[in-house]
Amino acid sequence: MHPALRSSLFLLALIGGHAAATTHSLGIERKQYGESIAYDMNAAGQVAAVIKEKDGTPHAVFFEKGKLVKLEMPGETESEAKRINDKGEVVGSSKKGDAWRAFIRNREHGVQDLGTLGGPSSYGAALNNAGLAVGFADTPNRDWHAFLYTPGEALKDLGTLGGKVSYASGINNLGQVVGTATTEDGYRHAFLYNDATGMSDLGTLGGRYSSATAINGKGAVVGTSEMKDRRWHAFVHDGAKMIDLGDKIGFGDSFATGINNEGHVVGVVDTLDMRLSFVWRDNKMVLHPSGKSLYLTNAINNAGQVIGASYDRGLNAATMPSNSLPFVDLGGTKILGFNILVVLLALTLAIFRKRLKGLFFESRLHFRP
Repeated sequence: MHPALRSSLFLLALIGGHAAATTHSLGIERKQYGESIAYDMNAAGQVAAVIKEKDGTPHAVFFEKGKLVKLEMPGETESEAKRINDKGEVVGSSKKGDAWRAFIRNREHGVQDLGTLGGPSSYGAALNNAGLAVGFADTPNRDWHAFLYTPGEALKDLGTLGGKVSYASGINNLGQVVGTATTEDGYRHAFLYNDATGMSDLGTLGGRYSSATAINGKGAVVGTSEMKDRRWHAFVHDGAKMIDLGDKIGFGDSFATGINNEGHVVGVVDTLDMRLSFVWRDNKMVLHPSGKSLYLTNAINNAGQVIGASYDRGLNAATMPSNSLPFVDLGGTKILGFNILVVLLALTLAIFRKRLKGLFFESRLHFRP
């Protein structure tokens, strides 16, 4: 390790005042299955995950108590599993030929194709305990529209915010749906949908774009928003206003990816050459370096487990307790020593910019316009 980095990390640990976090591997054997990413875990410990072949081809899997089951549709070439509910039902997508199809898998009926909105493809993103699922699908004119699936019914087109494109990414047990949709002027904004009011624009933090990724049982929404300076900040929307979590972090581009019923929010922070994960809970912002915690944070369940993947020469499905001891604890407001942290990070990044560039290959394109 370069002396400058060693010194920086040591001082950062002193600022945080606690040891770095650690993760728990789910035990999906890399030699047998390749790289793996956990996308969701229910209270029973059942996991919706993806394994990747050596060439990067993903396959949806259900993982429970050390047993892995591939969720394959006939003739598929690749697939993804995104969410799992308390009944063990999994929503995801499967590719056959050039078309993707959203599916729900349960023990009783196996893998069920959810159909489309008239075009060739659909993509499953989330589901609730009643089996309602959301995602997005091609329309006959090949635009993407968010959909709502109710068991026994055809997909419902949720429309847009006046533009041509929308996609849903989360649904709670109240049937509230969140996602992203284009406005009449072509910008993509986070939305909240319910049957009574339809699709509502959640706005931005001052920039042109925003995207909602998840919603909890109380209707709190998380995602990311562009700022006036074109940086990206994680947010939580409490039903009345959008709260800037990126401001509490203080540096980098931040993206909130999950929220549980306690209002605990997880996500990632990207700088030019470094990634950290974050947990916002109990009015405190806690940061963890990806080397000691999760590189991908895809969800947080009501048991307080953060679900995603660690990185060590490849992705490995893993979890982390949301109350893990912090690497950097910013409290409800920024600590005085945080200025030191930023300076140290800047010095370290200047040294390692070329050395680390290109290491992390899981992009955040789904947040981008």
